[in-house]
This record gives sequence, C-alpha cells and structure tokens, in this order.
Amino acid sequence: YGGPILHTWFDRELKLAGQAVLKDGSRRLVDTGALVRIPNLAIHLHREKNFDPDRQVHVQPIIGLDADDVSFAEILAEKLEVDAEEISAYNLITVDSQRGEVFGAGHKFLAAGRMDNLSSVWASMQALISTAEDYSGEDVLVLSAFDHEEVGSASRYGAAGPILEDVLTRTAAALGKNEEERRQIYARSSCISVDAAHSVHPNYAVKHDPTHHPLIGQGPVTKINANQRYASDATSIHLWESACERAGVPVQRFVGNNAVPCGSTIGPITATRLGIDTVDVGVPLLSMHSARELVGVQDQLWMIDALKAYLVG
Repeated sequence: YGGPILHTWFDRELKLAGQAVLKDGSRRLVDTGALVRIPNLAIHLHREKNFDPDRQVHVQPIIGLDADDVSFAEILAEKLEVDAEEISAYNLITVDSQRGEVFGAGHKFLAAGRMDNLSSVWASMQALISTAEDYSGEDVLVLSAFDHEEVGSASRYGAAGPILEDVLTRTAAALGKNEEERRQIYARSSCISVDAAHSVHPNYAVKHDPTHHPLIGQGPVTKINANQRYASDATSIHLWESACERAGVPVQRFVGNNAVPCGSTIGPITATRLGIDTVDVGVPLLSMHSARELVGVQDQLWMIDALKAYLVG
C-alpha cells in the first residue's frame, strides 16, 4: 500500500512475494513463506501514549540471528529451485503469511490480507467466467486488473498506462472496425470500477457523512464524490443499480464526510483516458489499508450476482 496502517504490520510473521527474473530472461513467481518479522518494542521501554512508527527507523524486519545464517539470495534460490547465481533481479514485497479466516456470529465475516482489492478481482473474475459460459450476445466482455493502484497507477502496466487502451484498440481492429467505429463502440460502452468501499466504523461513525451509512452485510456500495474522486455519475449509477435490482441484490451508497478527505480509484483514470461511462462500486470494508482487512461474506457473493447481471444487461 502507498498509505499503509504501519503498526498493523508489527508482530506478524511476514513472507516475501512477487517476481524474480533469471539470467536467461525467464520470469518466476515467488512466495517465500513465513520468513521475517517486525517486532514491537516492549511496552516497558516505550511508554509513549501513541506510537507513530518512523518508516525508515522502525519497520526494519529481522530475518536471522547472525551472518552465518543462510543468505536471502540462497533462500530465494531454494524457493525457485535454481542456483543463487542464476537470479538476475527481483521485485518482492512483504505480505502477511496468516491465512484468511471466516469468523464471527453466523460466520459472516471474512478477514484476510489485501482484500482491497482482491475482493473485487475475485468477484469480477467469478462473474466473468460464469457469464461467459452461456453468453450469446455480440458485445465483448472485458475484465482489466491493474497493478500499482495504491501507489498512483502511473506505471507501464498501471491504470494510467497504455495497456487497456491498446488492448481495446487492437481488439476493435481484429473485429474489422476502423477508428471512427471504435470510438462509437466506446460511446455505447460502460465500465464498472470495482474497488473496496468504506463501511461505517462502529467506533468512529463521526468520520462518515451523517446521512450515508453503508454497512458490512448490507450489500455492495455505489461510491459518489462531487470532486470526481470517483467516476460515478447519474447515467452510470442508473446502469449499475438497475443491474443490482435485476439480480435481487441490495445496494448502498457512500458519500464522504465533507470534512474528511476520501481516497480515489482507477475509475476516473480510465474514464478520462477512454471517455467511457464509468461507475465506482465496491464491497464495504473495515480496516482498509491494514495488513489484515475485513469484509462480509454475503457482500462478496452479492457482488458476483450484481456484476453478472450488469454483464448480461
């Protein structure tokens, strides 16, 4: 995350995950398993009321006891089943190694890492697969999942990069469409930007708009912002909420407290690049940007149903 809740990463067994490139140019996915930990300072030595971790000083993880322990390069090589000398470069991040857990009264909560935005990727993929199995329409159904959203999207394969526009342009060309026809396709298309939404926090309700209270377990959320932090407008909201109604899915709305800045999504980025009507939605979530986030099981299932209705609508 670009803006993590840093203290949630302490006292957790963390793994490193990402991509490695070997000297022959091949790329491999990497998951080290539990490997490092950022230990908290004992309370006897740190009695300040509020601990505000310094990113440079306080979040250095520990991996071993002395220089004779196996080096990180050797650990990585073992996971990849290659010699350490074969590794050319890698992109790795720390990840909580604890598995996701369904819990609570009635088993209605799901806690796991990176629910923002794996909750949306999973639901969207399930909806696309289910819809494509029986789809007989003429429209091209597209699912785009981008990297780097939490750090600005301005990368080669982030939402501000060229990949989506390139794929759509080349798809239209493969279908025999010229530039004018492609632009007409954009004009009659619509897009859902699916990203996690804020659920009202029971201990901090004052942070939310007093007349909009989306809650976990009450259905997907339509996200609205007058400053265009979200791409939703009346036209796109109508398309989305009509799909929810057809699917029998309850829908909520999030409008931020005017005194509390909200986040943004890739919705305004892709809408600006392509000019396609876009609505921002998501399942309500607590602990957003924590190492371990919280969503409702039923909201996840409802999101799939709503997206399916939208795709066939």
